[in-house]
Amino acid sequence: MTRDNTKPLLLLHVGLLLGLFLLQFVLPAYHHTNMTRIMLLAAYATGYNILVGYTGLLSLGHAMFFAAGLYGAGMAAQYIGLNPAAALLLGIMCGAGLALAAGLVALRTAGVSFMIVTLMFAQASYLLILYFNDYTRGDEGILLSESSRRLDLGWATLDFVQPTVRYNLALLVFAACLLGLLALLRSPLGRVLVAIRENPERAKLLGYDIFRYKLMALCISGAMAGSAGACFALMFGYVGATYASIQYSILVLLWVLLGGVGTAIGPLVGTVLMFYLVETASDYTSSYNLFVGLFLVLLVLFFPRGIVGWLRDRAVPWLP
Repeated sequence: MTRDNTKPLLLLHVGLLLGLFLLQFVLPAYHHTNMTRIMLLAAYATGYNILVGYTGLLSLGHAMFFAAGLYGAGMAAQYIGLNPAAALLLGIMCGAGLALAAGLVALRTAGVSFMIVTLMFAQASYLLILYFNDYTRGDEGILLSESSRRLDLGWATLDFVQPTVRYNLALLVFAACLLGLLALLRSPLGRVLVAIRENPERAKLLGYDIFRYKLMALCISGAMAGSAGACFALMFGYVGATYASIQYSILVLLWVLLGGVGTAIGPLVGTVLMFYLVETASDYTSSYNLFVGLFLVLLVLFFPRGIVGWLRDRAVPWLP
C-alpha cells in the first residue's frame, strides 16, 4: 500500500463497515442473526489470514484459539460471575496466551511439520475439553444464563440477548479486526511479516529474528480468534466442544481460500459465501458437503487466488 491509494482504501473499508451497519435495518430476523454470526466468524478468519496470508504459516489447529476465547469467556461468566467486559478481555488473553504457548513449540518446525504440530495441539485441546466433561459439559455444552450476558454500565445496561446489541457488537469486533489488519499491513511489523512469507532465508540474512516475528504474528492471530470466540459465547449463550474440533480449523481455512488468501476483505467475502452455500445446499439434501466440495473444486480451477484475489489481479491492483 502506498500513499496514493490511501484514500480509495479508506473509502472502500469505511464504506464496507457503513454498509454492514445499515444492513441491519433491512434484514429479516433470520438473516439478521446470520449476519451477526458471519461477522464474528469473519473476525476469526481475519486473524487466521494474518498467519496464512501475510506470514506464510499454514495452521490446521486454529480452532483451539477460537475455543480458548469461547471457553475462557463463557466459563468465567457462567461459573465465576465475571461481567461480560471482563470475560471478553479474559477470552482474548486466553486466545493470545495459548497461541504463545503453542507457538514456542510449533514454530520450531516449518511447512508440513508446522501443520501437523498445530493439528496435534488442537486435537489435544479438543480431547482435554472432552476429558474435563464435568466442567466443560463436552459436546453437550454449557448454556449461559441471561443474567451472565448483561453488562451494567451504570447509566445503561447492554443486554447481549438483544439482537440489535449483538449485531452492533459483532460489527464492532469485526471492524476492530479489519482495521487492525490494515494498520498492521502499513506498519514495519507487517512489512517484515510479508518479507518472511516471501523469502524467510533472505529476511533472516537481513538480520530479522524470524522466530520472534512469527511468534508475534501467531499471538496477534490468536488474540483475534480469541476475541471472536469470546463474543460468540457471550452473544449466543452457548459454549461447546464442537467449536474446538478439526471442523472449525478446516472451515476457517476454506473461508480464507474462498475469499482470497492475503486480502483484507477476503475473509468476510469467503465467510458469507460459504455460510450461505452450506445453508442453501442443506435445504435440499443432507449430503450438502458434496456440493461444497464441488464448489471448491470449481474455485480452485477458475479462482485459484480466491474471489477478492481474482478481482485484485484483474481490476483493482491496490487492494490490500
